[in-house]
Amino acid sequence: MTRTIVASATREVIIGFDQPFCVIGERINPTGRKKLAAEMIAGNFETVIKDALEQVAAGATMLDVNAGVTSVNPNETEPGLLVQTMEIVQGLVDIPLSIDSSVTAAIEAALKVAKGRPLVNSVTGEEEKLEAILPLCKKYDVPVVAISNDETGISMDPDVRFAVAKKIVERAMDYGIKPHDIVVDPLVMPIGALGDAGRQVFALLYRLRNELKVNTTCGLSNVSFGLPHRHGINAGFIPMVIGAGMTSAIMNPCRPQEMEAVRAANVLNGTDPNCTNWIKTYKDYQPHVAGSAPAPQSQAPSGSDSRRRGGRAGRSGTA
Repeated sequence: MTRTIVASATREVIIGFDQPFCVIGERINPTGRKKLAAEMIAGNFETVIKDALEQVAAGATMLDVNAGVTSVNPNETEPGLLVQTMEIVQGLVDIPLSIDSSVTAAIEAALKVAKGRPLVNSVTGEEEKLEAILPLCKKYDVPVVAISNDETGISMDPDVRFAVAKKIVERAMDYGIKPHDIVVDPLVMPIGALGDAGRQVFALLYRLRNELKVNTTCGLSNVSFGLPHRHGINAGFIPMVIGAGMTSAIMNPCRPQEMEAVRAANVLNGTDPNCTNWIKTYKDYQPHVAGSAPAPQSQAPSGSDSRRRGGRAGRSGTA
């Protein structure tokens, strides 16, 4: 069974088909958040701290950390800012992190200060990216998100996206990186623009699981882009992709409706044994109270193996 191991300083989490769905909190990302970008540029990390703590309290298994505050000279500004953000987040919470950047120098700088074994987000099928990112993943012994696009862009043909994913897995093996350390993003399209986007992803997940035997992820809220009541679509999508074989997603854990769908899918998929996490989270649920379930208590993610680890190890669309 394919298992991708990520870790913080002391906590190990397994991403796998027989594990609870891995929720990668997306909120520490200034993309599309002008206020957060301005704060980070000014050296103000109050929102970063708030988002980190709230996402863990809401049940995130991992946190994605992005410091891409500007498209102007990112090679100069992003490495230092990403390192600073990583260190702040690592000082606050003890769950694994995903290093999210398109700047190779920023990824390497973050890997140098990362505790445990983070996930690198990401590499594409572009030759330049493969040659830059895969050696880093081998050097630091960390898993990587493989995004199914290349120099030709994002194909609307799911067979082409599968071929790109296969190419990345094969190239990674040339560097000595095993398939269990590749987490493929098959690229979720907006269902409002592409009516068969859901069916495309379900078919891709089947092939990725059975032919390449890799774990998978996605920017979950991409599916609802442009539609009203996006969280309803997201919540409906979650159990369907989990049932199809997806093992993680970059998403907003602070949306109770979506986290409820994750926890329910874990119960029905058999990855919440004896419904333990569901019962612990919702035992005091009051349906007549406006809103949803009470905020879950911060806890070690179900299915994780907490233990002391030494040494250094490691698209989100915010709705």
